[in-house]
Amino acid sequence: MLAKVMSCAVVGLEGAIVEVEVDISPGLPAFYIVGLPDTAVQESKERVRSAIRNSGCTFPMRRITVNLAPADLKKAGPAYDLPIAVGIVLSSEQVTADVTQTVFLGELSLDGTVRHTNGVLPMVGLARQRGFPNIVVPNADGKEASLVEGVKILPFASLAHLVAYLRGEIPAPEFTPAEIETAVAPASEHTDMSYIKGQEHVKRALEVAAAGGHNIVMCGPPGSGKTLLARALPAIMPPLTTDEAIEVTKIYSVAGLLPSDTPLIRHRPFRSPHHTISNAGLVGGGHWPKPGEISLSHHGVLFLDELPEFGHNVLEVMRQPLEDKVVTISRANGSVTFPANFQLVGAMNPCPCGYYGDPFRPCTCPPSIISRYQRRISGPFIDRVDIFVEVPHIDYEKLADNRLGESSEKVRARVEAARAIQRKRFAGTKLACNMDMTAAEVREFCKLDDTGQGLLKAAMKQLYLSARAFHRILKLARTIADLENTDVIKANHLAEAIQYRPRSTV
Repeated sequence: MLAKVMSCAVVGLEGAIVEVEVDISPGLPAFYIVGLPDTAVQESKERVRSAIRNSGCTFPMRRITVNLAPADLKKAGPAYDLPIAVGIVLSSEQVTADVTQTVFLGELSLDGTVRHTNGVLPMVGLARQRGFPNIVVPNADGKEASLVEGVKILPFASLAHLVAYLRGEIPAPEFTPAEIETAVAPASEHTDMSYIKGQEHVKRALEVAAAGGHNIVMCGPPGSGKTLLARALPAIMPPLTTDEAIEVTKIYSVAGLLPSDTPLIRHRPFRSPHHTISNAGLVGGGHWPKPGEISLSHHGVLFLDELPEFGHNVLEVMRQPLEDKVVTISRANGSVTFPANFQLVGAMNPCPCGYYGDPFRPCTCPPSIISRYQRRISGPFIDRVDIFVEVPHIDYEKLADNRLGESSEKVRARVEAARAIQRKRFAGTKLACNMDMTAAEVREFCKLDDTGQGLLKAAMKQLYLSARAFHRILKLARTIADLENTDVIKANHLAEAIQYRPRSTV
């Protein structure tokens, strides 16, 4: 008898419906799986055989052929265990049920337990789009799957319970859906601005960066607080919207990094990879591509500490994602695209010893070494940085001062007000903040008066700025004006934006 059960595959962050066909025919006992299965799918034969026997069913000792259609789509991962097992009990007539409107997802243990599966959220989303009203998922993934509205989620803890449900012996399981509301991450997860002594101009730069989604690089001697300041940035960023939270959750679900007790990621990601990371680790890759650090930082912060220590090629592969907000990974068997709309935060020393230009400690590096060190970061990469700010040595008086500075909560309120202005400005478009503006939006929303035109013209000539830098200065000035709730970009806004431009120190 032939049985057909529906399942899903994950391709990038999207899903594809997979039809699991099971045929049991006379002949010597054999078990075949066809349809481009990977090793994990091939090994499902042993898991399915033991799970069926340990769930009170009989594994048929006949010729079993399983076809995963479409046959030209590579099938990876153990999510096909459950649909294959259901197909076998249906084909062997141990269960009689209509499953044409149900999608099955889940890995099986040898004792029949249905285990967690990566990528449940995008697969359930695709099933809803294709019109399937019922989704069977592992009990551990029930809340994650329930983030998709408009479908009936059926979480099961074991194959035995699922078989009993298909036979009509037990009712559908009940569970509490996940909460969709997002919230700001607890304060304990991030550094509060009030505990950072001094560096007021750097805090201002971080506020501007958070308000407009701009990239920022901090340069200063060791121990001046660059890392601490970078870790304070997420606390002043606006909370994730519902759509943003679901996008981030999809990425972490596919990557297998979604915590079991967190069906929905509620705070902006903060990723800080080590400088020994590879190209594939940063942008994503592998034989079957997985998201890299820049995608795991989507709608959050990617912090690169000791920026010049990263490999030249590693930094250069970020140039295209910084512009396009997506990264496309091509392999011989196809291409996948991952989102990469992140804020880059870099920290670096001015020289290998770290004290070039420091008024208190002399630099021990020869000029040639300093120049070579700074040239590790290419001009095209630096040109994509909106804010370059120097972080100087902190005086004892400021460190010993017991007074607290302005809290992250107050700064975040100003940032959220500026973002609200930008949402209103870009209503009806796909733009979320000033950083996302193209040349057309810059022309429309970043108009200057005669004074501003003269100031920008002088800056372009004296600093030899590129066309990209021209647009980035205007975007940055627009953000500074939004923080002051001003419709017109004034000369002081433009002047502040210009002084944030990167400049050589040697």
